[in-house]
Amino acid sequence: MAHSITLDRGSPVPLYFQVAQHVEQSIEAGALPRGTRLPNEIELAKQLGVSRPTMRKAMEYLVGKGLVVRQRGVGTRVVSPKVRRSLELSSLFDDLDAIGQRPTTRVLSNTIEDASADVAELLGVPKGSPVIAISRLRSALDQPIARLHNYLSASRLSVSTDALETQGLYQLLRRSGVQLHSATQVIGARTATAAEARMLGESKGAALLTMQRTAYDDHGTVVEYGNHIYSALRYSFHMSLLSI
Repeated sequence: MAHSITLDRGSPVPLYFQVAQHVEQSIEAGALPRGTRLPNEIELAKQLGVSRPTMRKAMEYLVGKGLVVRQRGVGTRVVSPKVRRSLELSSLFDDLDAIGQRPTTRVLSNTIEDASADVAELLGVPKGSPVIAISRLRSALDQPIARLHNYLSASRLSVSTDALETQGLYQLLRRSGVQLHSATQVIGARTATAAEARMLGESKGAALLTMQRTAYDDHGTVVEYGNHIYSALRYSFHMSLLSI
């Protein structure tokens, strides 16, 4: 690996960051696939002609980004690059599929129930109206990424479990004639409960990203409400900002 890394020692960019960036780019390009075992820090530092603290700091940066993991007795291994999702009106299934992450879905529940006062308010329907309540576990490259809870008015469409396991929810909505137009969403973070950690393959208390989204059709009517959690180790939101 070290032979492919060229460091600019006259650059104001710290050496540890140059090393980390080269490794990160190699992981994202597929040159260092998941499971690749990296040489130890002492060996890498010697090959690159940098100090051991510099090499350790580079590895700590990569660990912090969820690109590599350290295991006692095993060493440092590459894991899947973190999924970055643009903040657009698209489904997680579509986004993962578009970047070749091979999304899979396990439907945890798919039921019709009477809308509680909170759900009715979120969907803009009378309390007690029939609503579809869906819970799914979404994975990418065989690793759990997110648990998705969604509510939809049962009067607008029906959604089969088989369809949910092979397609994204927004794909199904569009094929049912629903024209998605806009959405509001709130992004936050919290720690995982024991049950959430088990589901997402994390440790109890691990960091989670959260998102609540309300999507509207082209008439301004609420189409669905989602309440999702994501593994912060393997997932992030990405946005572009423009000056006005």
